[in-house]
Amino acid sequence: MAVATRKLTMHQKAVLIQVLRAFPEQRVGVEYCASAGDGLAYAQDFLTIFKAVGWELEDVEPAKQATSQAAGLAIIVSKDQRMPPGAEALRDALRIYGIEVEAIEDAGGRVAAGAFALRVGSDASVE
Repeated sequence: MAVATRKLTMHQKAVLIQVLRAFPEQRVGVEYCASAGDGLAYAQDFLTIFKAVGWELEDVEPAKQATSQAAGLAIIVSKDQRMPPGAEALRDALRIYGIEVEAIEDAGGRVAAGAFALRVGSDASVE
């Protein structure tokens, strides 16, 4: 069975950039599931978007296996914090394209209040 590679189109990237520009100075980290063959490349798509809108970025890094619960995409927020408006806008804009994003609470205290991390997990639709 052939495995489809996840990738955002140029149009999707342009729309996400337009939407996310309304949320300046957002802090975001990006991590990916190293076991997903396209994980790093897909994470880089989002990193490109976040750089284009001027968000404060952390390095892209492999997700810790113990915390890699999500298949697909997940937004990780600080424990007992609401999802930041920039994260909500990202989630809602991706839904337009049928891309679902799970919300996960960071129990480990790695995500600062007001920030979020985007995790690129394995692609559940390809399994």
